[in-house]
Amino acid sequence: MTTRVPYFAYGSNMLSDRLCSRSPSARAIGPAWLPNWQMMFNKRSIDGSAKANLMRRVGDKTWGVLYEIEKKDLEKLDRVEIGYSRIIVRVYLTDSETVEAITYVSNELTDEQVAYDSYKTMIINGAREHNLPEEYIAYLKQLQSKHDSTDAGISH
Repeated sequence: MTTRVPYFAYGSNMLSDRLCSRSPSARAIGPAWLPNWQMMFNKRSIDGSAKANLMRRVGDKTWGVLYEIEKKDLEKLDRVEIGYSRIIVRVYLTDSETVEAITYVSNELTDEQVAYDSYKTMIINGAREHNLPEEYIAYLKQLQSKHDSTDAGISH
């Protein structure tokens, strides 16, 4: 019997193709939101850019995608999410339906909160793929990013 765990993706892993390349068993359940957390580009990356991260902010809401993945794939995901730690959060699927899920956060922060354009585009494409609210996609679009001439923007 395979054990599946709920996983809340809020960054580049919202894009199904990206997550499935890292966790082949991933199956999207649908859009979800996390209250009192803000997604921002403040995780320091080895490639000189910032990556998506969650910070506690009362009154804020971070949208993402709830997936289920096989427990064995969770270990694979841990290995590619360098600099992040796994935490458990309660996300909302509807105003009354909640699910306890794992997600990743980092304490390796940068003051230069600028992601690479390609990385930001993956996040926006993932948000569109899963029909996240337009006002949240507008928030993602206004986050700072910079040109990257290689695929360096997709590593952690």
